[in-house]
Amino acid sequence: MKKSFDFVACRKRCACISLVILVLALIFNVIFGTEMDISFKGGTLVRYSFTGTIDLDKATDAATQVLNDTVDVRVETVNNTEVLSISLSEEISTEKLTELDAALQKALPDNKPVQFSSNTLQASMGRLFFIKCLVAVALAACFLLLYVGFRFRKIGGLSAGMFALLALAHDLLIVYFAFVIFRIPLNDNFVAVMLTILGYSLNDTIVIYDRIRENRKKLDPKMPIADVVNLSLNQSFVRTRNTSITTGIAVTTIAVIAIVLQMDSILSFALPMLFGVISGFYSSVFLSSPLWALWIEHKEKKAKK
Repeated sequence: MKKSFDFVACRKRCACISLVILVLALIFNVIFGTEMDISFKGGTLVRYSFTGTIDLDKATDAATQVLNDTVDVRVETVNNTEVLSISLSEEISTEKLTELDAALQKALPDNKPVQFSSNTLQASMGRLFFIKCLVAVALAACFLLLYVGFRFRKIGGLSAGMFALLALAHDLLIVYFAFVIFRIPLNDNFVAVMLTILGYSLNDTIVIYDRIRENRKKLDPKMPIADVVNLSLNQSFVRTRNTSITTGIAVTTIAVIAIVLQMDSILSFALPMLFGVISGFYSSVFLSSPLWALWIEHKEKKAKK
C-alpha cells in the first residue's frame, strides 16, 4: 500500500515559507531596484563591434563628452560576439550618433569600433508598451479565472478559481523577482515568461482540481473536503512531479547551453522560466488546493453556526 502525504496539514507552513521568500525578494528589490530594457523605459542603445581588448574608461569618457549625459558603457556578448554597448535614457539625433562614432574611433583607434546597431525609443512609448504588456498578463489571468470557475462550478468553481489565481500570482511574483535578483533587465522575454508560466502553472492546478471533482462524485458526500483534497493530491502527485522534472531538465539544459555559448538573450528567458516551473509545481501542489480546502472548511463551519 502506498504511503500518502498529508498536504493539507502543512498548508499554513508552506504558505508562510512562500510569504518569507516573497518578502525577502521584495526587500532586495527595494534596495537594488529593477533594471528595465530600453523597450520598456525608452532611451537609446548603440552597439559597436571591435577588435582586441577595449578600455571601458576611455570609451565612457568619449561617450560622456559627446552625449553630455549619464551613459552606461559595457561589453556584452550578442550572438556569441563581444560588442561595446552604450545606453542612455534619452533620445539622440543622427548628428549625435555620427559624433559618437567619430569620438570612439579617435579614443579607441586600436580597437576599430564600428557601429552595427542603434535603437531609439521615446520614454513615453516605452512606458506605454510596458503598460500594455501588463494589461495583457492581467487579461490572461482574468480569462483563466473565468475558465476555472466555469469548468469546476460543481465544486465551488469561483472559489477554486480564486485560489488558482492566487497561486498564479505567487508564480508570477517569483518570476519577476528572478529577473530582479539575477539583474536581468525586464524586456520582451519578461512578458513571454509571464504568459508561459500562466498557462503552465494553471495546467498543473487544473489536473488536481479535475481529480478532486472526480473523487467528490465517487466518494461519500460526507467525506471531509480535506480528505478529498489529500487523496486527490496523492493520486496526481507523481504525474505533476514528473511533468515538472521533465520541463525543468529541458529548461535547465537550455540555460546551460546559453551560458556556455554566452547567449544572453536566451539565458534571460530560460533562467526565470526555470524558477517559474519550480514555483508552479510548488504552488499547485502545496498552496492552491490545500488553501482552497481551508476556505471550504471555513465556509462549512460558518454555515453550521
